[in-house]
Amino acid sequence: MTPNAARVTAAPVSSPAQRVGTLDWRQLGAELDAWGCAVIPQLLSAHECRELAAMYSQDQWFRSRVVMARHGFGRGEYRYFAYPLPAQIAQLREAFYARLAPIANAWNQRLGIDARFPAMHAGFLARCHAAAQTQPTPLLLRYEAGDYNCLHQDLYGEHVFPLQVAVLLSQPGADFEGGEFVVTEQRPRMQSRVEVLNLRQGDAVLFAVSHRPVDGARGSYRVNLRHGVSRIRAGERHTLGVIFHDAV
Repeated sequence: MTPNAARVTAAPVSSPAQRVGTLDWRQLGAELDAWGCAVIPQLLSAHECRELAAMYSQDQWFRSRVVMARHGFGRGEYRYFAYPLPAQIAQLREAFYARLAPIANAWNQRLGIDARFPAMHAGFLARCHAAAQTQPTPLLLRYEAGDYNCLHQDLYGEHVFPLQVAVLLSQPGADFEGGEFVVTEQRPRMQSRVEVLNLRQGDAVLFAVSHRPVDGARGSYRVNLRHGVSRIRAGERHTLGVIFHDAV
C-alpha cells in the first residue's frame, strides 16, 4: 500500500499527545519501512489547527523568522519556536519521539550505523546540547499564493534523528489550493521515486529526514530522501513542523 492508501486514524481522545499513543504503530512502522513516509489522518481537530496557526503572528513564541527567498529555499516563510516550547508542541514532540525511537534504532541497525537513540526525548536532547545543538527546531511555516518549498533535508548539526513530523493546519479547497506535500527518494543506479501526499487539515505525515534503509539482494542499503511543498495556487497554507534534533 502507498501512504495515501493506508491512513491510520488517531482515536478521539483528549489531547494530541495522548492520541499519538493510541495509534497503530505496527502499521505506521510498516508504512515507514516500505515507503519512508506515513499519514495519520485527523491527528489535530480543526480548532486545534486554527489555534496553532494563529500563533504565527504572536512574536513571544519564536526565536527567529526565515524568509525563504533570501536563502534560495523557495518562497514563503517560517518561524522557529523558542524554548520553552508551547506545551502542546512540547508534549507532541515527546510523545512522537518515544514511538519513533525504536524505528530509528532499527533503521540504524539495518544500515550498520552504530548510533542508538535513547528511549526518551530528554536523553536525546541532552546529547544534542552537549554538542552545542541547543536551538529548538519545531517551527510554523506560512505560504501564500505563488509560494513553494524547494526539496530539502532538515539537518542542523552532528546529531540527527532520522524521522520527523509535519501537520497541515489549513484546509485544502477552503483555505488554499495546490501546496501538496512532496517526498522524493533517490535510489542508487535507479531513477528517483516520488510521493505526492494530499493531506487534509489536521493530518500529520511522518517521514524520513534524509535517508532510510531498503532491503536489497545483499542486505539493506541506503536511499536518500528530500521533501518539499508544491506551489500554492491560491490562499494561505500553514504547517507545523516537529523536528527532534536541535540546531547549532
